Amino acid sequence: MSQFNAVKNFSRRDVLKLFGATGGGLALGASGLTWSPAVMAQSQESRLNLFIAIGDDDKVYLTCHRSEMGQGIRTGIPQVLADELGAAWEQVVVVQGLADKRYGSQNTDGSRSIRNGFDKMREMGAIARTMLEQAAANKWQVDVAEVSTDNGKVVHVSSGKQARFGDLAHAASQLPLPDVSTLTLKPAKDYTHIGASHRIVDMQDMLNGQAQYGHDIALDNMLHASIVHPPVVGSDIASLDDSAARKVAGVVDVIVMPVFKGAPLFQPLGGVAVIATNTWSAMQGRKALQITWKASVNDSHDSDSYLKSLVDKVSKPAKVVRQQGPEVNDWPSEQTISALYTAPYLAHAPMETPAATAHVTEQGCEVWASTQTPQRAQQVIAAALGLAEEQVTVHVTLLGGGFGRKSKPDYCAEAAVLSAQLKRPVKVCWTREDDIQNGYLHAISAQHYQAKFDAQGKPVAILQRTGFPSIGSTFQEGAEYPAGWELDLGFVDVPLAVDSLRCEAVSATAHTRIGWVRSVCNIQHGFGIGSFVDELAVKAGQSAPQMWKQLLGPLRQEQFKDQGFQYGNYGEDLARHPVDISRYHGVIDAVEQAMLAHGKPKANQGWGFAVHRSFAAFVATAILVEVDAGKVQVLQAISAIDAGTVVNPDRAKSQTEGAIMFGLSLAMMGEISFNQGKVQQSNFHDYPMLRMAQCPAIETIVMASNAAPGGVGEPGVPPVAASLTNAIFAASGQRIRTLPVNQHFKV
Repeated sequence: MSQFNAVKNFSRRDVLKLFGATGGGLALGASGLTWSPAVMAQSQESRLNLFIAIGDDDKVYLTCHRSEMGQGIRTGIPQVLADELGAAWEQVVVVQGLADKRYGSQNTDGSRSIRNGFDKMREMGAIARTMLEQAAANKWQVDVAEVSTDNGKVVHVSSGKQARFGDLAHAASQLPLPDVSTLTLKPAKDYTHIGASHRIVDMQDMLNGQAQYGHDIALDNMLHASIVHPPVVGSDIASLDDSAARKVAGVVDVIVMPVFKGAPLFQPLGGVAVIATNTWSAMQGRKALQITWKASVNDSHDSDSYLKSLVDKVSKPAKVVRQQGPEVNDWPSEQTISALYTAPYLAHAPMETPAATAHVTEQGCEVWASTQTPQRAQQVIAAALGLAEEQVTVHVTLLGGGFGRKSKPDYCAEAAVLSAQLKRPVKVCWTREDDIQNGYLHAISAQHYQAKFDAQGKPVAILQRTGFPSIGSTFQEGAEYPAGWELDLGFVDVPLAVDSLRCEAVSATAHTRIGWVRSVCNIQHGFGIGSFVDELAVKAGQSAPQMWKQLLGPLRQEQFKDQGFQYGNYGEDLARHPVDISRYHGVIDAVEQAMLAHGKPKANQGWGFAVHRSFAAFVATAILVEVDAGKVQVLQAISAIDAGTVVNPDRAKSQTEGAIMFGLSLAMMGEISFNQGKVQQSNFHDYPMLRMAQCPAIETIVMASNAAPGGVGEPGVPPVAASLTNAIFAASGQRIRTLPVNQHFKV
């Protein structure tokens, strides 16, 4: 295995040393599985498991099989494991898992790491605890029912006997695995780590610069690659003059990359790679390339004209995707309100751009990458090199942000393909310009909403249409209609209790690689429905929270029965994660009370409000703005999140704060535009992020709940844009229906 030769703290990562000289201890799970970043020294008698090992040094080694990008998952998963195990937090050593299908999904997106893993992690902790308790009972010749774990020890209360985990580890490893059906899990009242705000385990390394990200990897004999990608998706090289590039000191080769065939998937994008002994030389050589490009089917793509075509489509009858109650055909102008909302293409723009290092040998391929999806990286690399998946080892570094971009491992495949050709380790680092101009973009979109009021001024019928190029186009050529799961994201799943609700979708051709960005289609759908409900509230003379409660109707758990669609519910069972109207009310009430505590807004100020359910969590958001001399200043943001059982409240708060800032960046300034098929933006000067002076004071309310864990990372984003534009209307009387806000006001 290659060594991290430039990393000072490698010994900290060397699990052989962590386990001590004897290598004894208990490890629970599927035999033969190695732990990253080094193979753990285990005696043949030890029993391996995917998640837990206990050394005779009394350390508890807990594997995190998901990717850490600041959200705290390398802390949250161990908290759940440690709680059921009964471990003391100071005993815990976190080990990053390699790509391996035996973990189940390792895809760190969709706000599902805790949501999907909570029960399994508790189960794994309980298995380890049960075996330690049995080993102690055997040693002390007592009934196992009299034995328990507490703060890193096994105890027999009646006799006062205690034993360290490490003292029992070897004996426990000889015991059979207990049947899962016989396990006893802790009641919530006895949790010690679940619900505790543990500081993230990587914090100190992040603060002192020792944390290792994808860009930090350095291998012996490594080369660096900088790739010029096609400026228009699907174009290929017509001519190439690389003579000047080859003269740049440090440049060792120039390689033409093949253009993908068929749907983009996660194949390398194509282009020209400049290979050098250092990053600077690779980038200077890249600048010296002379390239002309062939025509592409996407050459004529212009985002302005494309958006106009989407607006035209959603203004006409389209494909019905949900029908609640009878269809309404009469829409009298005096009883009808309608609005059309648009949002542009958006980029992920994480602070750390995509980076991967690959070393291909006769035995296979080893990769170090800032990836959200090590298994998919393994699959894509294996396909690109013609290897079996088992021949590809993927190490997961820390990620300097991801937001969905790093779950698309095209950059990992690029590094692997180049390493195979050069027969040396190769690091590929995308520049900021590469990331913004050549990534997978959030789709441009248009939405039409209209509502009919009865004689008492109550909304009784709503019609809504949505149009955007589908993520499905990335996986299948010719996919033009939104997939059902995309429509599930804040469009067909809003539980409005009106007499008639009709949802329609239009077709849209993709002209670039479309991908998921933090909260996915909830971005545009949250903006659309959140804005429209505010417009209904203004017409009815109500507050937005009042209108939301009226539209949501009686307290119930919405099942969406007999409405012409099957709701996917983010892959969750509706019985476990119901669309519960009472939980909508809970976050609405919490934010209303917080708004009242701030008092009435001053002149030129206004509050905006929106609520949204996504990723099995409920979030209400209120934003206070001041509009003066054509400039918007965001003063205050309040969010209440009900994500069920929260493992680490500090991380839930932090993620919700981050979601507000992410959402404000997109709503205020986010826009990727195309002209002649090319992205016009290139860096943070023309695709800006929220600056400190633009960031409001933020208040986050994490609702107490014993419900099953919901998502945390993404649900805070969808209500932000509508809350902002609703606030601008309240402060200025100007309704913004076209994002971003900086098209209308200074920000």
